[in-house]
Amino acid sequence: MMDWTDRHCRVLHRMLTRRSLLYTEMVTTGAVMHGDRERLLGFSPVEHPVALQLGGSEPADLAEAARIGEAEGYDEINLNVGCPSDRVQSGRFGACLMREPELVAECMAAISAAVKVPATVKCRIGVDDQDPEESLFRLVELCANAGVTTFVVHARKAWLKGLSPKENRDIPPLDYPLVWRLKRERPELTIVINGGIATLEEAEAHLANVDGVMLGRAAYHTPLVLAEADARIFGEGEAVDPFAAVAAYRDYVGSELARGTHLAAMTRHMLGLFHGRPGARAWRRILTVEGVKAGAGLEVIDRALAAIAERAASGLEAQGVAGGLEAGEAA
Repeated sequence: MMDWTDRHCRVLHRMLTRRSLLYTEMVTTGAVMHGDRERLLGFSPVEHPVALQLGGSEPADLAEAARIGEAEGYDEINLNVGCPSDRVQSGRFGACLMREPELVAECMAAISAAVKVPATVKCRIGVDDQDPEESLFRLVELCANAGVTTFVVHARKAWLKGLSPKENRDIPPLDYPLVWRLKRERPELTIVINGGIATLEEAEAHLANVDGVMLGRAAYHTPLVLAEADARIFGEGEAVDPFAAVAAYRDYVGSELARGTHLAAMTRHMLGLFHGRPGARAWRRILTVEGVKAGAGLEVIDRALAAIAERAASGLEAQGVAGGLEAGEAA
């Protein structure tokens, strides 16, 4: 989720779910070791639990980056073996590492030895012409031997030649049963499934076969899917009211504005919050058009929220009129 799940996005998602584990964007080892750590690794304490996802293929560099991540306070270190972008391939990390399971295992052994927090792998079921049964199970076997106990599996291949990164998210067919079978054959491991899962109903169905479900694009484009996660998946509390979530996020936005963060950098993650609800278009328009203006502040969020509340109230009034007519006719 490069350029998507930054720290502002994760705070918004945390306002919707207390229990779900959040992941950072993939950050390369070079950036972690030599870049602006506050910009790349800084996060709000409210984000916990949160995992740092690393990109790289040099065991020593990954160990050092993992140590830095643990020192920054991350709850998990995850190695990305699934991203199919050209930038990733040219750097010999991401999905192309599915071809080098021995190297991945070596990297994971180095990470595990460097930190006390869990070290996990996010992978595909294979790349290009690989046999998924061989590539996935071999990678898992070698990494498990290196001490890894948790695997997040995107249940489709990545075609590194011929498909764009966007196409790689949709075109290769999903093979959920293969991931379910991995869990059956390796019950001692924690297997989390990813890929094409859009609703909590789908997530609940998968949980009959695996230990966890990762939501990516669905959580970003329709974040309200997370509002019921604590209640439905973890059996805790009730669904989060989106207006309450916005109020909580608003406080965070205010503190970030005081630090010089541009409003649009934070509101861009809120565009899909009211997807499918009356006023959603006005919500998106106000945040998009007004949020990028110089000096834009909390009043933009307030204006967008008022548009949603107004449409919701209009809808209730319309229902009341319709209900009165129906009652009169029935009488």
